Amino acid sequence: MTIAARRYFCDLPPVWLVAALLFAWGQARYFSLGLSFGPVWADLLGGLLVGGGGVLVMLAIMEMRRHRTTLHPHHDAAHLVQSGIFRRSRNPIYLADLMILTGFILFWDAVLSLPLVPLFLWMLERRFVIPEENRLRRQFRMDFAKYCEKTRRWL
Repeated sequence: MTIAARRYFCDLPPVWLVAALLFAWGQARYFSLGLSFGPVWADLLGGLLVGGGGVLVMLAIMEMRRHRTTLHPHHDAAHLVQSGIFRRSRNPIYLADLMILTGFILFWDAVLSLPLVPLFLWMLERRFVIPEENRLRRQFRMDFAKYCEKTRRWL
């Protein structure tokens, strides 16, 4: 497999999310050191975060499909989506990925995996968000600048 093909198929946020989830699950299962977040509140909050992240992903995908633009982070967008959930966040799918990771860490009592959350955020910004925003900035110029003024990157 060529480097370009590997990047196309392997360097995607869901692949990174699954890797982080597998790491957190393995840590909780085999290296918990008896640590726990406590009683039911972590399970409840974890479930809400995972469920909320799933809803956020679906809302963002539906909005991108409605505008007939790509979901692939390495492709150029056909349209600058500013409606729906994209009025609240420029990166709702990445925000959902963070919510899902955090939710499962809480649900699994993967206390030692908590540092994965800021590391995952940092990786998403460096590998996906900044390059995507640079492409959108070049492609949509003034429209993207106005969008950035009125809509935050995350929340």
